[in-house]
Amino acid sequence: MAAYLQWRRFVFFDRETVREPAGPDGTGAKPFALPPGIAVCDSGRGSLVFGDILCGAGRCGLRHIWFLPRSLQLSSFQAYKLRVTHLYQLKQHSILVSIGEDEEGINPLVKVWNLEKRDGGNPLCTRIFPAIPGNKPTVVSCLTVHENLNFMAIGFADGSVVLTKGDITRDRHSKTQILHEGSYPVTGLAFRQSGKTTHLFVVTTENIQSYMLSVKDYPHLELDTHGCGLRCSSISDPSQDLQFIVAGNECVYLYQPDERGPCFAFEGQKLIVHWYRGYLIIVSKDRKTSPKSEFSGNEAQNSDKQVLNIYDLCNKFIAYSSVFDDIVDVLAEWGSLYVLTRDGKIHVLQEKDTQTKLEACKFMLFRKNLFEMAINLAKSHHLDSDGLSEIFRQYGDHLYNKGNHDGAIQQYIRTIGKLEPSYVIRKFLDAQRIHNLTAYLQMLHLQSLANADHTTLLLNCYTKLKDSSKLEEFIKTSESEVHFDVETAIKVLRQAGYYSHAVYLAEKHEHHEWYLKIQLEDIKNYQEALHYIGKLPFEQAESNMKRYGKILMHHVPNETTELLKVLCTDYRPSGVNEGPGMLEGKKANSEEFIPVFANNSRELKAFLEHMTEVQADSPQGVYDTLLELRLQNWAHEQDEQIKEKLHNEALTLLKSGRFKTVFDKALVLCQMHNFKDGVLYLYEQGKLFQQIMHYHMQNEQYKKVIEVCELYGDQEACLWEQALGYFARKEENCKEYIAAVLKHIENKNLMPPLLVVQTLAHNSTATLSVIKDYLVNKLQKQSRQIEQDEQKIQKYREETTRIRLEIEELKASPRIFQKTKCSICTSALELPSVHFLCGHSFHQHCFESYSESDSECPTCMPENRKVMDMIRAQEQKRDLHDQFQHQLKCSNDGFSVVADYFGRGVFNKLTLITDLPSGKTATTIEGGLQRELLMHTKRST
Repeated sequence: MAAYLQWRRFVFFDRETVREPAGPDGTGAKPFALPPGIAVCDSGRGSLVFGDILCGAGRCGLRHIWFLPRSLQLSSFQAYKLRVTHLYQLKQHSILVSIGEDEEGINPLVKVWNLEKRDGGNPLCTRIFPAIPGNKPTVVSCLTVHENLNFMAIGFADGSVVLTKGDITRDRHSKTQILHEGSYPVTGLAFRQSGKTTHLFVVTTENIQSYMLSVKDYPHLELDTHGCGLRCSSISDPSQDLQFIVAGNECVYLYQPDERGPCFAFEGQKLIVHWYRGYLIIVSKDRKTSPKSEFSGNEAQNSDKQVLNIYDLCNKFIAYSSVFDDIVDVLAEWGSLYVLTRDGKIHVLQEKDTQTKLEACKFMLFRKNLFEMAINLAKSHHLDSDGLSEIFRQYGDHLYNKGNHDGAIQQYIRTIGKLEPSYVIRKFLDAQRIHNLTAYLQMLHLQSLANADHTTLLLNCYTKLKDSSKLEEFIKTSESEVHFDVETAIKVLRQAGYYSHAVYLAEKHEHHEWYLKIQLEDIKNYQEALHYIGKLPFEQAESNMKRYGKILMHHVPNETTELLKVLCTDYRPSGVNEGPGMLEGKKANSEEFIPVFANNSRELKAFLEHMTEVQADSPQGVYDTLLELRLQNWAHEQDEQIKEKLHNEALTLLKSGRFKTVFDKALVLCQMHNFKDGVLYLYEQGKLFQQIMHYHMQNEQYKKVIEVCELYGDQEACLWEQALGYFARKEENCKEYIAAVLKHIENKNLMPPLLVVQTLAHNSTATLSVIKDYLVNKLQKQSRQIEQDEQKIQKYREETTRIRLEIEELKASPRIFQKTKCSICTSALELPSVHFLCGHSFHQHCFESYSESDSECPTCMPENRKVMDMIRAQEQKRDLHDQFQHQLKCSNDGFSVVADYFGRGVFNKLTLITDLPSGKTATTIEGGLQRELLMHTKRST
């Protein structure tokens, strides 16, 4: 039971008296007054509705229903002849239900009016039927109508209730029956609709009952054994769960259809009860007056003072309280309350806006530290979140200053999202209040409003409190519920020494780098780290092996090597099931992982050999490193059998053909490790025959030198010359080898005899007998050559004489052309024809078809051009010779001049097959020949 005296009082309503509109002259408006004699009233659909008003000063004998709109222009229509006793205006329909009398006696009639339809200027009366149950005359005490127009209930003074079910606006579609009979007058009725369930509350002066109308036979339940007076019951809105309100003289009770709810101790004789927008309105008799009968209602109240209280049941305060003279009723319309008094005046109670109400009460509540009430008030009036947050902050400050840190932190938690977290955090940084700070930070994370600093602070709080359970609960939330920065949490946990928690968090949220860093640097669990890398996707496994491969190779070399083999051949993350949907294997560049094997040559050799076996197209660096590794092992091996095996392996690798593009590198490696067979093999592959011979010369392997010359001398003739020079410099007896070299030089004519003699002159052991045979043979060959040359000279001289005689003959004697066949087509010559002094004749059409020039014989032209080209080349070279000699004398760098002319082909051999007559140049002869030729001869017919 809530004590009425403890409730705070506020003035949330402004009271004014309704006044008539101002006149045209601008004079002040006087209070609006209704005519006397108001019997009943109601409101809805934009009007205040009144019944049974006396017309003017006298009685007109007709009873009207009056409508007062907001413009205060009264209108009426005749409803009954004697009196109007009850009115009910539906809020959702323009339907008005009235009860009154048209004749003397107890014979009340129910009339249903459709206010939207007119009948002769008046609202259309759609239905009339008697209200008395059966033939028993009794007075109607109360009326209620369901908003769905399917139920209407009428209560009587004899304790009975009549229920009309169906369309209440028509006789044909409705059914009337007695629902309730009792011994006590019915003082209140109310429908309650919850979903598809309809209840009817019936209250008498002595009890309260609930009927379920949505079930056949209308089962009922007695809720209480005390009742209330007329107009002292009402139904609340959904904010109070549609509870039935019954106001007794001592308490106000709230009821559900099946039980009694809370009660409030509001003392005093209740006269009127209404519900309005979450407020309970009670008109009660002033305590200074004497009590009256409950059922007497408002009779004989003309001189009584009455108190109107407006209660907020949720927040437990009085929103308004005022004294009125003889209240007839309280109506709600146009967003305000209208209080009708017996003197005909209308008082309007206008609720203040939310901000004004809060500002008015906040100061008083804060001053008296009534923060809970202020919060409830703000919530009920739907204050925005910023305003609520400010109240929570002030409430939290108040509790904090009082030393109630637990309570304060609860209020500060309610400000999250509005109040800057640093405001709260600074207050609770003391170690004794760390548990409060932890609670606040937890909620900050749950609302996803925490930053990295907040996460760091919360985890430090957990570690300071050594609250492992809370810590695990915080970090082991599902991934969809993570409200913190995971990386920050991992850092803090690692710093605090909670390695297992940090590893769990890193693994769960796939922070692979942090997981491996903690496993390798803190926990030293190398095997688990390696296993974890094997489960990662290819790109991440590759990058982490490059980063941590060396440390893993140092501690778990065999397992690391095996993982690298897989990674570089056909990698699939471990744990992935094989099947049609399995990802295609990927492979890394094996050359990039060679640095991982530093100081682990055995594992490196196994890795490289594996790669060359399963992947023939491995990068060149793999083969280079493997060669270097095998050469190192061969060079340092002491056991002859093993050394021979390593020798064969290295040589086999060299012969695999993988070192063609890196010939120099392979050669350097073999030379560094003094790998003789490898060096010679590479020389041979690179056609470095001189290097092969020099290698044997350095090792004084004379037979090998001769063998090299014999093998490669045809490809590089200078080898024999170098061999001769080599043996000539030797002071040892090398006659046998010199003789072999000289024999080959003689056969191939590789050196002039004089140069041979000069070369052997440096050898003190080489006597004349060594080269006797060579010189004799050479002189004999030269003698034979001289004879041949003299014969050729004689032949050329005779040929020259013949040609000169022929030229003279052409100049001095006539030429008879006796050719009978064309030199091109070999057919018989026909006119017109063309003849040349060279003796060739042609048909004119053949000559024109095949000749490139009108002045040259087509048959002799190719040979003539060769001769002319050689002559011109000789002339040009003669000029170049003079220019070359001049530049050579004037230049400071003679070698660059020689190199330039050599590059232009000046020193290339040119063989001439023609001798020039003495005293004549090539240019003179060429001009003479051209003049002497018959360029174009035609024989006329």
